[in-house]
Amino acid sequence: MMGGPRMGLMPLGADKSITKQKIKPGTVRRIVPYALRYRWSLAVVMLTTVAGSAITATSPLLLKIVIDDGIAQRREGFVVGFALLVAALSLVEVLAAFTQTWFSGRVGQGIICDLRCQVFEHVQRQPLAFFTRTQTGALVSRLNTDVVGAQRAITTLLSQTLSTLLTLVLVLVTMFYLSWQITLAALVMIPFFLAPAMLVGRRLQRLTREGMRQNADMGSLMNERFNVSGAMLAKLYGRPEDESEGFTQKAVEVRDVAIRTAVWGRVLVLIATLIAGVTTALVYGLGGVLTIHGTLQIGTLVAMVALLLRLYGPINQLSNMQVNVMIALVSFDRVFEVLDLKPLVDERPTARPLPLDDGLAPDIEFDEVSFRYPAADEVSLASLESIALRTPARGGDAMVLNEVSFHAPAGKLTALVGPSGAGKTTVTSLVPRLYDALSGTVRVGDHDVRDLTMRSLHDTVGVVTQDAHLFHDTIRMNLLYARPSASEKELVEACEAARIWEMISSLPDGLDTVVGDRGYRLSGGEKQRISLARLLLKSPPVVILDEATAHLDSESEAAIQRALNVALAGRTSLVIAHRLSTILEADQILVLDGGRIRERGTHTSLLATGGLYSELYRTQFAGQHSNGTPKNVANKAGI
Repeated sequence: MMGGPRMGLMPLGADKSITKQKIKPGTVRRIVPYALRYRWSLAVVMLTTVAGSAITATSPLLLKIVIDDGIAQRREGFVVGFALLVAALSLVEVLAAFTQTWFSGRVGQGIICDLRCQVFEHVQRQPLAFFTRTQTGALVSRLNTDVVGAQRAITTLLSQTLSTLLTLVLVLVTMFYLSWQITLAALVMIPFFLAPAMLVGRRLQRLTREGMRQNADMGSLMNERFNVSGAMLAKLYGRPEDESEGFTQKAVEVRDVAIRTAVWGRVLVLIATLIAGVTTALVYGLGGVLTIHGTLQIGTLVAMVALLLRLYGPINQLSNMQVNVMIALVSFDRVFEVLDLKPLVDERPTARPLPLDDGLAPDIEFDEVSFRYPAADEVSLASLESIALRTPARGGDAMVLNEVSFHAPAGKLTALVGPSGAGKTTVTSLVPRLYDALSGTVRVGDHDVRDLTMRSLHDTVGVVTQDAHLFHDTIRMNLLYARPSASEKELVEACEAARIWEMISSLPDGLDTVVGDRGYRLSGGEKQRISLARLLLKSPPVVILDEATAHLDSESEAAIQRALNVALAGRTSLVIAHRLSTILEADQILVLDGGRIRERGTHTSLLATGGLYSELYRTQFAGQHSNGTPKNVANKAGI
């Protein structure tokens, strides 16, 4: 099983400072390049917005003309003509609004799709330590909840911002043209709109960030309890009442934040409604007096009331827009936070493919390699962990490997043995660059792995771990993940070599059988043999086995061992040995303890020295020949 970092972890509870972070400077500037990719769609949005805003502002003028120059003058044809004109303008306004919604939606959804794809690609480049610390639910929330929140907000902004501002300007110009007195009276009330919007907007920003965090926490809990491993653990060790109580607590927190958010949003609407009502009464009162005194015509008063509704509508939208802007910026800020996390293991710009001689496997060399697992601030984000963890300062963790040097000859089998925590899995993790050495050099084929392209390195190195992971898909797709171009014949041959084809062929759907979440519809041994078949299908020059036969019974292990003897022939193999058969086949055995290589040699030579290996053999391996290990293997050991 992959070894984890040794970190002194101290739970402190949810880090409340995460939800109080302010939006980072430059967030808006970083959004702009994404929008510019859709410049032509944005141009259409702007044109239709201008048309719609112009119609909205001029419609009350037409109403004034109809009343004062048509109805008051009893000009029937004039009134009918203007009525048809108003109907035509309404049709144009609807078409403009539809076109605006269509293209603004394309822009908003396009930006979010681009951003989501970029985050997915960036997360894949993170080192393994990132995934060992990050809660899956919290990470998935960044690609779902946050980007959806950003999409909704940005779509609204695209369709409303320009429209609102243009409508506001055109309406004010028209109102000043009709009556500067009433217009000034209406403008006096505008600050009463804006002040609450600013106060409520800041409050909603904090609530939005808190709501996102709590939703991510609740999603993480469901993710952990609803996968097969979590559900099994909960059934074996958990207490349903406590589980329900824990989930209820998180659900209540989500509910309470949602209620507060809704209440504060509603407060803003109520204040706006109150001020709009007071202002309307003011206009009716002042306008009515001016009309009675002959300063205004009745049509002008009606037009001013209609314009007033068009004035406070955009102002109210601007108030809500501030909230939408805050939601969008918070969402984008959380996504950019992930994008700003630099991968510790990354491909150099000058990286080149690993050159391989046809038919020859490369050797592996460790040259004074030291390593420690990275601290939290190097690989993770506090906002991606529901429990904030205190970790030692950079460099404070204990070294896992200390100046390890060895040479694994090309085409030979090198076994790693040692007590638990000796650093065996860490050694195998550095070859395919799941981590990078803190100092020293790891070489494959005389090339520093940091100078090689990740693609060529992963094509060269094949790994089978103790916990063989299978995707929730068919057996066929799990095998093709190693080599998508493999033919049906090659799939069958790989399964036969891994001694799993007989079982697969007996299934009703054969290779198209769905294995379930993490392969839980299969036994441990069946999963392990499918993972071995996947390795055989890939057929890499370098093979790393981490307890690859740990889940197999003695009979299956013997069959797999014969298959591996054929599969590993001519390949450079690095194997963590927990079975007697593995170490007996090894050309070289490295004995690790405390992050250092204490002994090296063959099985016979190491036994003769009477050192650590001899002790490990007697406690860990010696009894295996009497518990199912084939006699010819035991005889080979001289037992």
